[in-house]
Amino acid sequence: MTDNIALRAGPRPGAAPDVHVAATARHGGVGAEPAFGADTAVYAALDLGTNNCRLLIAKPAGESFRVVDSFSRIIRLGEGLSSTGLISEAAIERAMAALGVCREKMVQRDARRLRLIATEACRAAANGDAFRERVAGELGINLEVVDRETEATLAVTGCLPLVDPQARGAILFDIGGGSTELVRLERTGAHGAPEMAGWASIPLGVVTLAEHFGGKSVTRECYAEMVDEVGRHLGLFRARHGGDLTQMHLLGTSGTVTTVAGVFQNLVRYDRRRIDGIWMDNAEVTTVIDRLLGTTYAERAGNPCIGAERADLVLAGCAILDAIRNAFPVGRLRVADRGLREGMLIQMMRQDGVIAA
Repeated sequence: MTDNIALRAGPRPGAAPDVHVAATARHGGVGAEPAFGADTAVYAALDLGTNNCRLLIAKPAGESFRVVDSFSRIIRLGEGLSSTGLISEAAIERAMAALGVCREKMVQRDARRLRLIATEACRAAANGDAFRERVAGELGINLEVVDRETEATLAVTGCLPLVDPQARGAILFDIGGGSTELVRLERTGAHGAPEMAGWASIPLGVVTLAEHFGGKSVTRECYAEMVDEVGRHLGLFRARHGGDLTQMHLLGTSGTVTTVAGVFQNLVRYDRRRIDGIWMDNAEVTTVIDRLLGTTYAERAGNPCIGAERADLVLAGCAILDAIRNAFPVGRLRVADRGLREGMLIQMMRQDGVIAA
């Protein structure tokens, strides 16, 4: 490596950043620390999931933020984890390569306030700690393994602006690679902001479900078995938080729902601007899923909104989505192309007082 770069913990929010990047280039010394204010602060949020590695770099702008750089790559960190209990060496190498790109972007953008999290794969793997030690040692990235409640809370923070202002609340769900988080959001008053009335996490995601049932060749019978399996895991949350769904809607964040929305619109190229915030009714979602069930693996791989990296996972995601729709029959789904990274950025900026709480 040409640079000696460390991501180090620093003082808590106040006059200085929580985490900062120190870079000593091969041809130069350590640069001066810039003032940490709304005009100069650059924030980075990294989410290392079971299937994806995602990074968002942003600066405060008004009551929100402006994205200055981003990165997303499918790495399948949890591939084979459900059967071996370990993150494989091949998955580690894919993750290291993606995290190396993220590290370079954070340094290039001079990000000084960071939150770098890992989720289900690192929670579940017996070698999760050893993997994180390698990441810290080779890349200087100290990954924070968050629990499932934190994961659900970050998803709420990131997606809250998409709750229909005329609705009483929403059932928010985040279909991940190794787990699925669900939250019931409900307003406490006529004009109050929606709040978490209950949450749950089930240990099923697109990777774990596809590995158990198969993802390349999925019959309708196999698909129904996947839906039933997810439905059994949803039972307790449904019993506790599935009552009175009047004036509620679903709010989904994940590659599954954004893919369904992209296929619904017949996009020739995925476009976040046409996906984030769109509404789909039950009939439209059903039509898309039925269409995907009628495709071969090669046809799914050739769809520009799916691609070869998701072709064996998308029907497992649809099965989770269908199980959620069965458990919470509210009629409308709002699609969010946002989630944990946005939640982390908003939380950090609020803590620093650069955007309103």
